[in-house]
Amino acid sequence: MLFNSLEFLIFFPVVTLLYFVFPHRVRYIWLLFASYFFYMCWNPKYALLMAFSTVSTYVAGLLIGKCKSIGWKKLYVGLSFTVNIAILFFFKYFDFAVENINRVLSMGGFELINPAFDVILPVGISFYTFQALGYTVDVYRRDIEPERNVLRYALFVSFFPQLVAGPIERSGNLIKQLRERHYFDTKRIANGMMLMLWGFFEKLVIADRAAYVVDTVYNNYASYTGFTIIIATVLFAVQIYCDFASYSDIARGAAQVMGFNLMKNFDTPYFAQSVSEFWRRWHISLSTWFRDYLYIPLGGNRKGRCRKYFNLMVVFLLSGLWHGASWSYVIWGALNGFYQVVGDMTKKARLKVSSWLGLNKGNFSSKLFKGIITFALIDFSWIFFRANSIHDAIRIVKNIICEFNPWIFTDGTLFKLGLDGADMFILFLSLMVLLVMSILKYNKVNIREKLSEQGLWFRYLIYFAGIFAVLIFGIYGPEYDASQFIYFQF
Repeated sequence: MLFNSLEFLIFFPVVTLLYFVFPHRVRYIWLLFASYFFYMCWNPKYALLMAFSTVSTYVAGLLIGKCKSIGWKKLYVGLSFTVNIAILFFFKYFDFAVENINRVLSMGGFELINPAFDVILPVGISFYTFQALGYTVDVYRRDIEPERNVLRYALFVSFFPQLVAGPIERSGNLIKQLRERHYFDTKRIANGMMLMLWGFFEKLVIADRAAYVVDTVYNNYASYTGFTIIIATVLFAVQIYCDFASYSDIARGAAQVMGFNLMKNFDTPYFAQSVSEFWRRWHISLSTWFRDYLYIPLGGNRKGRCRKYFNLMVVFLLSGLWHGASWSYVIWGALNGFYQVVGDMTKKARLKVSSWLGLNKGNFSSKLFKGIITFALIDFSWIFFRANSIHDAIRIVKNIICEFNPWIFTDGTLFKLGLDGADMFILFLSLMVLLVMSILKYNKVNIREKLSEQGLWFRYLIYFAGIFAVLIFGIYGPEYDASQFIYFQF
């Protein structure tokens, strides 16, 4: 079931209404049932995988909590990781592994492996697996006590707003909220629905409209060069941000309506002034997961600069692989790791040059320059993320530099990239709205709070304007089929 589907527009109000009608002691059971129903709308049999991951990490948590021996605790953590990562590997990376083994075998003239079955990737497996494994580590570190109610723990793993594409919640934040009593609060519900409305605007008006240009160019890149590909690449940066941020915003808004506070997953990442800052603002739940459960256990920055750089590269290579079973994702991760290593190695030199030139790093022009450079680096890496293969990505880069064609901005070429003049104009206006909202957010202006302080007539004018903007200008796909979120494939 997609957030941007008619089914969800029926499912969510019914679930929410009954949640507040039922007694507190059974509400979590109702949400557990609703969450599994939500997930089973894709493929009922894959709910068994989620249930197995839930049971295995639940049992591991209980065993770790009872043990006094550090050795046994480490064994249970290791078994929990081994079992769940093995399942994730099989469903997400099995075909990729077989493909690469066959390449090596063919080079040596050996017989190729022909598996007798096809592996289909279960929706959201990367997200709920990481969330469950994070719980195991939290219990091991004694950050939380093991949850003894198996149904409540199952709801933690499967909570439907953030089940499929995050944010990857921490056990210390969500499990305790599942025990709390939530009341029907009109102000909180209004704020949650505003956040959901903004998410729908990001997805339906911006991301799905930009996708037409991106798909037109990237799926036929041989026909395009220079600025045409650059525009498509910049729009992909917008598309993937609005697509993923929209899911997080709808998830957070839906949870807030019912009284739950999920962690913020994006914080104006394209205003970052360095790649490391970008990753503190982009997919925060995954970045902090890798930091807390991989980077720091590997030694972080505590064991010298060489070990720090090695740890950074390991984290970003695995982050790339987490996003997809393809070498293009690995290259994308390697690029972002490389950016940070080079940035750290040249930090002192850059500060000396800035001091020698008398540059004020706090002024607007300096921030703007660093922001543009950071965006250019990130956007270049997005080429490998979006391209269908490494070969395609390399060809796309070659096509960018092979021709200088600024005339496309005046000769009508832009209106032949999947969108006509009217849709291009709507896209431009919606991007201006996104920019203004991002500037306000970057400057710590709480837009929802400010709006809630306004008069009733003004608030409802904004509400209805937003609803009609989504209904009138949203892109709903052929015959109004909902467009899948990009991160569902991860």
